[in-house]
Amino acid sequence: MATILQIETATQVCSAAISRDGETIALKEEMASNIHASSLTLFIKAAMDNAKLAFTDLDAVAVSKGPGSYTGLRIGVSTAKGLCYALDKPLIAIDTLKMMAAGFLKLNTGYAGLICPMIDARRMEVFTAVFDGHLTNLVPTVAKIIDEQSFVELSPAQFAFIGDGAMKCHSVLQQTNAVFMESNFNSAANMSNLANKAYLAGQFEDIAYFEPFYLKDFILTTPKKKV
Repeated sequence: MATILQIETATQVCSAAISRDGETIALKEEMASNIHASSLTLFIKAAMDNAKLAFTDLDAVAVSKGPGSYTGLRIGVSTAKGLCYALDKPLIAIDTLKMMAAGFLKLNTGYAGLICPMIDARRMEVFTAVFDGHLTNLVPTVAKIIDEQSFVELSPAQFAFIGDGAMKCHSVLQQTNAVFMESNFNSAANMSNLANKAYLAGQFEDIAYFEPFYLKDFILTTPKKKV
């Protein structure tokens, strides 16, 4: 019976959940800008208290590995690695976009179309991939600038565009058989089944060397001078 702490910080959502045998038993999360550094450990403690667990009761720690926010991913992965090292527990890394697709399928059982999670990467660019109803990855993860020709090769399939990058693309994408959903799919609760499967398969990361999947290099910009 695997009890797993799950951490998601790839977007503006700061989320911590506890799962047991693939089912979420506790969750603490909030969507707000720049709260991960100050709130993540508090959310983890709240979720642990809600589940009435001690940290030594955990079997593993799972973290959303990206793509997503550079800073958010560093905070989440650093926290997960620190806990794994201190507790001598294995680290599980979950693809953020696959986690989002799993969350969509949980709310839409029986859906037979394609799922395209989108994480906003500013302007008309998104981090995205395409999955089918079995979570098979049909289009690999990419940083994509969305235009009228995006995904036309997959038409006329039914499409579900989800995530914080989906709505800004609504007026550009030409799929006629599509739905757009901006609901919070970046919840650590959506990691539960994937994390449990990884645990049972022994799919663990090297705590010392694991790094988030940034997809794009961090670009440092200089603030504009005030006149």
